[in-house]
Amino acid sequence: MKILAVCGFGVGSSMVLKMTLDKVARELGIKADVENTDISSAKAMQADVIFTSNELSAELKSSVKVPVYAVKKYMDANEVKEKMQDYLATIGG
Repeated sequence: MKILAVCGFGVGSSMVLKMTLDKVARELGIKADVENTDISSAKAMQADVIFTSNELSAELKSSVKVPVYAVKKYMDANEVKEKMQDYLATIGG
């Protein structure tokens, strides 16, 4: 599974989100390739799902064909885990 962690510039906050996504994927036993990137690059990349901020989610949802989940607190593993489980439920995982 390819997961993108997206922020405006693809550096700071997306790296924090990537680390939380990696942790959650391990906890859930999911084999995932998590990559952090900026919003412009994310629009052109292949992925199964995208996690980002509330501020960027609308723009991404209108630009990509994969599910986009908005996360309020990037370091909150419980919030990220809940969003990941929502995604997994949609794909029957």
